[in-house]
Amino acid sequence: MIRRGHVSSLKFVTGWLGAALALSAVCGSALTAQTPTAPPGAQDASDHQSQTATNARVFASDAGLVLNFVKPDKTADFEAIVSRLQQALQKSEKAERKQQAASWKVFRALEPGANGSVLYVFAIDPAVKGADYTVSTILAEAFPTEVQALYKQYAESYASGQNFVNLTLVSALSHVPPDSGRVAQQIEGSIR
Repeated sequence: MIRRGHVSSLKFVTGWLGAALALSAVCGSALTAQTPTAPPGAQDASDHQSQTATNARVFASDAGLVLNFVKPDKTADFEAIVSRLQQALQKSEKAERKQQAASWKVFRALEPGANGSVLYVFAIDPAVKGADYTVSTILAEAFPTEVQALYKQYAESYASGQNFVNLTLVSALSHVPPDSGRVAQQIEGSIR
């Protein structure tokens, strides 16, 4: 049973998942699949600074989606990492991480993903400007002694990597623009 207060949340979820599935099915080949980025401790210290800049997952738009194609037998591992990601964001002292936690939702598609994978969607709305959404980096900040094992579990759960999608709002259908009444009257007047 869906409670009245959860209807708008359900509409939000349905909209994002519909968009993600459409993107996955229609544009899947146009989007670049990326494998999860290794945590900072996994590379040589001299390579770390240059790699961090090129591997940072930053949204260049108002909102974004990350499509995660996970092996069906590794969903529990992936969801365990999502739980640790939530813990990392919540315990962070950085204001940026708190903002990310407030606008980052994780959904699991009911329909199968590409090649029988399980599709998990990170819906980020709004995206925090300039914030790095690299999961392994966030985990490394919070759990430096565990990051290697967490990254291994995370990386091995993927069937075919991730697709990052930058989104720009075209229309918020639930909101009426302030001048819409005046514009509608002008249109109606010109039709008569």
